[in-house]
Amino acid sequence: MQAEPTKSLVGEEYEVEVGPVAHGGHCIARTAEGQVLFVRHTLPGEQVVARVTHGEEGDRFLRADAVRVLDASKDRVEAPCPYAGPGRCGGCDWQHAKPGAQRRMKGEVIAEQLQHLAGLTPEEAGWDGTVMPAEGDKLPAGEVPQWRTRVQYAVTEDGRAGLRRHRSHEVEPVEHCMIAAEGVSELGIEQRDWTGMESVEAIAASGSQDRQVILKPLVGARLPIVELDKPVSVMRIGEKDGGVHRVHGRPFVRERADDRTYRVGSGGFWQVHPKAADTLMKAVMQGLLPRKGDMALDLYCGVGLFAGALADRIGDKGAVLGIESGKRAVEDARHNLSGFDRVRIEQGKVEAVLPRTGITEVDLIVLDPPRAGAGKKTVAHLSTLGARRIAYVACDPAALARDLGYFREGGYRVRTLRAFDLFPMTSHVECVAVLEPATKGG
Repeated sequence: MQAEPTKSLVGEEYEVEVGPVAHGGHCIARTAEGQVLFVRHTLPGEQVVARVTHGEEGDRFLRADAVRVLDASKDRVEAPCPYAGPGRCGGCDWQHAKPGAQRRMKGEVIAEQLQHLAGLTPEEAGWDGTVMPAEGDKLPAGEVPQWRTRVQYAVTEDGRAGLRRHRSHEVEPVEHCMIAAEGVSELGIEQRDWTGMESVEAIAASGSQDRQVILKPLVGARLPIVELDKPVSVMRIGEKDGGVHRVHGRPFVRERADDRTYRVGSGGFWQVHPKAADTLMKAVMQGLLPRKGDMALDLYCGVGLFAGALADRIGDKGAVLGIESGKRAVEDARHNLSGFDRVRIEQGKVEAVLPRTGITEVDLIVLDPPRAGAGKKTVAHLSTLGARRIAYVACDPAALARDLGYFREGGYRVRTLRAFDLFPMTSHVECVAVLEPATKGG
């Protein structure tokens, strides 16, 4: 006998009282039957009508949007962005929340992840519970920080630039993205016809006047002539190899941090918020307190931001080894740090390269892993190197908390943790945790 097909609940509406904020830009609620709802476009304590967007009968949880607010939170504001809201652009999670409430919710998520995944209270993590705004981001009500120096626009079938809807391939055409940095907005990408393109990424370096667009054509489509409102270099993503190739102009942009210029090529990784690189660099250096002659590791080093800051501070008798998997990023890091004789950059995955180096002892470690974190095996290896201090830079509180738990198993404790709101209007947050041997001071 065939089992009956599971009934989709998409479109069903439930009147619910909204509970706490959860990791991922939504809050938790329950239907009268006890089924868990992850609800976007709402705030803790509100009474809303939630419409299911993903899920079936019997699922462990459903995803939903708050389509009507029956009893609003005092933290609710009218979303400044005309494209925010249920079924619209998925780029921002918290346009409907006051900036202070956004930071408070991010702090609640960090605290919940630390407790759930690492068994740590804020006090045990050396954290005061606050999420600090970036310099210049405290603005009057209704104004939005223009912080996003890299915006990837999707393109509609008729050639309009837009942004993806939440958990969807559908495109929301936009005339202007409010969180885009001025250097992106002034290119005028939203006003151009991009027929034949799958996506257009705009990069506006915050450390120079360099501007770049990266085009991804549809299969078989020809590149358009790119005429924008400001001079740009143009790159394209290859159909066969997926690599980024120069069309015209410089194949890199120049960024600034710690009074040093960094070359970032082929759309390579650099912090998106204009203040992020310096903010994180200072937090890491204040946590590590490098000394002359130290031996340091910079893992997942990108184009060498932390390796450069360390090299500056440890002097001629110190040494830094950076490890990075991206080939172009390694080329850039070697170029950026060519003035330091005692800096070496190796290409490959950290878990493969680090054991091959034969290094058994270091003074300092900084790691800035991808969103998934460093993982148990890598953390276990790092815990054997006897580092005096370890600085862990994390863009995902869950991955951070998991790895902090592994570090504790390896004999390290969190000395301090700081959190920075480097992604306003979204649910993302950046953290810097500084660790030291648990036996220090008894």
